Amino acid sequence: MSVNDRPSGRPASQPPKPYESAFLKACRREPVPHTPVWFMRQAGRSLPEYLKVREGVAMLDSCMRPELVKEITLQPVRRHKVDAAIYFSDIVVPLKAIGIDLDIKPGIGPVVAEPIRTRADLARLRDLTSEDVWYVTEAIGMLTEELGTTPLIGFAGAPFTLASYLVEGGPSRNHEHTKALMYGDPQLWADLLDRLAEITSAFLKVQIEAGASAVQLFDSWVGALAPADYRRSVMPASAKVFSSVASYGVPRIHFGVGTGELLGLLGEAGADVVGVDWRVPLDEAARRVGPGKALQGNLDPAVLFAGPEAIEAKTAEVLAAAEGLEGHVFNLGHGVLPTTDPDTLTRLVASVHERTAR
Repeated sequence: MSVNDRPSGRPASQPPKPYESAFLKACRREPVPHTPVWFMRQAGRSLPEYLKVREGVAMLDSCMRPELVKEITLQPVRRHKVDAAIYFSDIVVPLKAIGIDLDIKPGIGPVVAEPIRTRADLARLRDLTSEDVWYVTEAIGMLTEELGTTPLIGFAGAPFTLASYLVEGGPSRNHEHTKALMYGDPQLWADLLDRLAEITSAFLKVQIEAGASAVQLFDSWVGALAPADYRRSVMPASAKVFSSVASYGVPRIHFGVGTGELLGLLGEAGADVVGVDWRVPLDEAARRVGPGKALQGNLDPAVLFAGPEAIEAKTAEVLAAAEGLEGHVFNLGHGVLPTTDPDTLTRLVASVHERTAR
């Protein structure tokens, strides 16, 4: 189904409220009143109001409290006037929901108590049901009521990145255990990624059915792979995820860090929108991705520390490189850094809107 079709399961006469939003129009490569803007990690650490409501609440616990999720998700929409909200959660939430013993350690990230490295370990990865993540359905229901015409982006971690956390036991610089499994036991690796594709697909379906207007698949670590390895050992699982939600008709975004050599493959996996980090200009990214895809990105998050003139100049560069694209969603090339001045983000949104008003 084309992203130009309305999502199935919703009456054709009553499309979701955000359907005509600038963000969804850009994702569908339709004319927009201005270039839409949102930021990865906009709902989080850079906002004082976020730190206040999260005080004393562990990260994973905060992801399971619908009222808190609603509040955190709405904070950047209120403050920055971004064109889309992104659901506040973490990519390891579905793994926690199916019983994997993990925690998010401050200053470290997700840590898995017992890494998954053998065929017997696969049995610990059971199917995800909507009952496992009831709090997601409840939070999204509340959010869509409040957001009105502002789209909500759902998201999940891609199979490769989830596998990396599970195999390594936590964050890794070199991914040695992950790559050893991928190269040394390709069948076990394929089975692991396929199982994770099923879990990820179920998680995205819950979000879409609850009211998410678009979804983004984060493959945060996949830039560690060569294109041939990605095509052979990772793309089938990512493609399975994208295919599983295709019938809903919502835009599907694919993003990874350090993926300049993989951009064409990220689109080939089934994304409607390919996220681009700051290392590749958008006009060159469009050449690599090929026609028929919108692009998202790609201001370097560190530019936001450089002062107003530098921010304006670099923003102009991004917008100039995006001229002529079939569709463009302005974003950073990675997430908002924790010490970013929130007012800088607010001014950036207003600047992009003003520069691109049609």
